[in-house]
Amino acid sequence: MNQRKLITSALPYANGYIHLGHCAGAYLPADIYARYARLVGDDVLFICGSDEHGVAITIAAEKEKVTPKDIIDKYHYANKAAFDKFGMSFDYYSRTSIDSHHEIAREFFADFLKKKYLIAKEEEQLFDEEAQMFLPDRYVEGTCPNCGYDAARGDQCDKCGSYYNQTELINPISLISHKTPIKKITRHWYFQFSQFQEFLEKYIESHSKDWKDNVLQQTRSWLNVGLTERAITRDLIWGVKLTGIEGLSNEEVEGKALYVWFDAVLGYISATIEYFKEKGADANEWRNWWQSEETKYLAFIGKDNIVFHTLIFPAMLHARYDDQNKYILPNNVPANEFLNLEGQKFSKSRNWSIDLKDFFEDFTEPQYVDTLRYALAMNFPESKDSDFTWKDFQARNNNELAAILGNFINRTLQFTIKNFDSKVPTFTEIEQFTADWKSLINDDEAKTTALNENDKLLINSLAENIDEAIINYEKYRFRDAISNTMNIARAANKYFNDEEPWKSIKQNPEQTAKTMYACCQMVVNLACVFAPILPHISNEIFEIFNHNTTFNHFELKSTNYFEIAKLPSLAAGVNINEPRILITKIENEQIQAQTAKLGTPIANDKKKNTTLKTIDTPPINTNLINYDKFRETDLRTAKVIEAENVPKSKKLLRLQVEVSGEKRQIIAGVAEHYAPSDLIGKTIIIVANLEPAKIMGMESQGMLLAANTSDGKIRVVTLDDDILTGAEVR
Repeated sequence: MNQRKLITSALPYANGYIHLGHCAGAYLPADIYARYARLVGDDVLFICGSDEHGVAITIAAEKEKVTPKDIIDKYHYANKAAFDKFGMSFDYYSRTSIDSHHEIAREFFADFLKKKYLIAKEEEQLFDEEAQMFLPDRYVEGTCPNCGYDAARGDQCDKCGSYYNQTELINPISLISHKTPIKKITRHWYFQFSQFQEFLEKYIESHSKDWKDNVLQQTRSWLNVGLTERAITRDLIWGVKLTGIEGLSNEEVEGKALYVWFDAVLGYISATIEYFKEKGADANEWRNWWQSEETKYLAFIGKDNIVFHTLIFPAMLHARYDDQNKYILPNNVPANEFLNLEGQKFSKSRNWSIDLKDFFEDFTEPQYVDTLRYALAMNFPESKDSDFTWKDFQARNNNELAAILGNFINRTLQFTIKNFDSKVPTFTEIEQFTADWKSLINDDEAKTTALNENDKLLINSLAENIDEAIINYEKYRFRDAISNTMNIARAANKYFNDEEPWKSIKQNPEQTAKTMYACCQMVVNLACVFAPILPHISNEIFEIFNHNTTFNHFELKSTNYFEIAKLPSLAAGVNINEPRILITKIENEQIQAQTAKLGTPIANDKKKNTTLKTIDTPPINTNLINYDKFRETDLRTAKVIEAENVPKSKKLLRLQVEVSGEKRQIIAGVAEHYAPSDLIGKTIIIVANLEPAKIMGMESQGMLLAANTSDGKIRVVTLDDDILTGAEVR
């Protein structure tokens, strides 16, 4: 059933350029999901924009000797342009400096004031005497009072994740003057989050089974400590002003503005209002997205923004709730962890960073935009921090996009153009073949008289991997969804190889026409299912086949194109335009040029333990074998997709593994050391060319690799990296 989905990405702060770490955290996952959701027929509104308030803007303006407006304009338009080149499909990219945003932020503040959710109180805050200003949290550093980390921010420790008042920092230092600030009394309004503790606990636990574990853990840790008041205003000259709000005198609010954390999240709402205003829609159309239970709201963020979207924003939306304003809450907050660069944190001050705009200056072809999207997506920090390296970027392009996807597309197009007059082939049994294709998709194999075994393997792999990809997309497991998609390309390559059209063209032209008809269908189907990840390459494929009539670039509402992609959709006889090589290889020189641009990495001073651990093991076999003998053993990577205990056996597990789109059963003697759930989803190494064996009446089609540990246990050899299945191990 089609759904209405409101999708937001955290608003990037308009005082710097977007880098790849930002993209992997909050932006590319949201875009991939938004594109996927549109493809399966959901009604999607994808919102983002620039966060443009706060003292960081004024400081940047002072350094560059320009106005704050100059700063936000510079970065807003630069980042918007970078996002456009990156293929971000925002329906609207707004900014928090617009009038409608100030209006709704003031409206929320005024409403909370009337409902007595706000209290005014005086308290100490860190004050920089040299700069003559109160210090925002991001402009003070010190030692974390919780874990002792010596580079903790003013209100949050990046190392242990704890939150605190800036005055609790040990040895605080102003990042403006680099001197020790003093404590000074100031008066501000505080939002009483403690009033929403019980409500938020119930809200979070209602999502205990569908939210990511990293999101739940961080959120629960806040709730376990207990929610307290949080300042909603700051002494700022650049932000949403409070003058003219009923119940407050101008003297009270002189020099005060809304704290940027409070108004920034409201930017999602103001952006939606502005979007429909610019479209000339009904003035209340935005409410159908923000105040209707039919809307599913998904907030994509990085881990540093988790509690703002799981606790603070939901509390604000709930507090605003009344007869006229029935705001919905996030249905999911699929936050990612951090992406590192070449093993270290992104740092612009150390030149250890890659900005989007700089990437586009060196990689100007649209295909490289898609390569970047693919490489980042396959390294998404979905459950733990991950790493981007230029070598991996090159390998993803050359060994996967070019060697698997690009190879199949190129050989299909070139062979068809050469042998079938640049047209999608036709053949005598084409109607029966397409009918059988549909029957097989509908699990009616009895009618598939026109399909050979290779055809069935191809079609089944297509349908099964699309179904698996949909499941993974809906669980925000993007790496797995993309692996499913690439498995379709693997199956297509295998089909081309097994059908051997270069041989059959001379012996059986009818069979060759059938083969290439199927391959052309697969090229277009791959373009569809890869469209969320590779939008530029997908569009090029549609143009090659003049295929706008059926897919219409996915503009038909409520159409599930993923379901369409399970079937043949190209008519025989359609002209094929002369293609270029869609995915070219990246040379070592290009990668070396990029790594040379990076600054000097921070040396790791920790001494590695070089003591070798030994265990009581059998002596190494001295019966040497030659290299050719070793090569007879075909070691491959495989992913465990199912696992269960073997009845009446304490030692055996029955595993279903996936290798290059093929499912295999392996009976492994590891049940005393692993629960079935421990292995599901793991990438392991198997002996792929082992003769099948019967174990307790069940066929085992391979063997997994494992090691004995010093405590007598068995440890299955697993791979942490996102290596695709079927990779050769040598």
